[in-house]
Amino acid sequence: MRIFQSITTITFILLISACSSTKNVQHPTLQGTLWVQNAAEYDALGLQAFKPATALLDMAVADSSWIASTVQSPQQVSDLPPAVILDIDETVLDNSPFQARMIEQNSSFNPDEWTKWVLEGNADAVAGALEFTQAADKKGITVFFVSNRDAETEEATRENMEQLGFPLDGDTDTVLLNSEQEDWNSNKINRRAVIEKDFRVIMLFGDDLNDFIPAKNISEEERDRLINDHAEKWGKKWFILPNPTYGSWEQALYNFEGGLSAEQRESINKEKLDTRQ
Repeated sequence: MRIFQSITTITFILLISACSSTKNVQHPTLQGTLWVQNAAEYDALGLQAFKPATALLDMAVADSSWIASTVQSPQQVSDLPPAVILDIDETVLDNSPFQARMIEQNSSFNPDEWTKWVLEGNADAVAGALEFTQAADKKGITVFFVSNRDAETEEATRENMEQLGFPLDGDTDTVLLNSEQEDWNSNKINRRAVIEKDFRVIMLFGDDLNDFIPAKNISEEERDRLINDHAEKWGKKWFILPNPTYGSWEQALYNFEGGLSAEQRESINKEKLDTRQ
């Protein structure tokens, strides 16, 4: 499946690149999408995140003071059952075919096309994600998925994940999507708070800094500081997955300024390059 998908993707991406060569224009996600769909290193990074996390599950469950949440304290949650929280897109589900479609159409992110893709329910699992969530579920750990997919896509999202074998609790709503409740927005704070009320959160997984801690509309320097401030959590309680095609890192690159032209973005990109000269 991956080999066929890769050949198909390379074929049309090269065609698009050839057609665009006269204009010397390359889609901004071309290289990242090719890497995700074709590089063995991409799968290796997924395994590198999920395998150590799996090995730490027993220790995390046994230690009642083990918490990944930034708002919980051991005294508050020592008697609560354990849970893990995972983002969905580019954390447990690989949406690179959607990115490939945007390249084929020479388009930026299109919400309607995104919804169409999600409703197809055709995403594959990120390497290691399925095995980790199944292992956690077998140990009695509740597995939550907190995603910024729109609430209207929940049925399709659940069907996609169930077909792949991800554990979805039948008694508890473990798929918490954007706008599912009135105060559930893209920053995920309120949705994590719902989980934190009844569960001891032992691990967090995501592809964006906002999957772990609020990081919107802050500078690159401040984002770096947050990484260092929580250095003891990475690789033990917090696990980040690679996403070279989109995310808040890119918004921070442009200082969260919307409406920039392609020329302005290209100029900023070049300014951000460090040649050490």
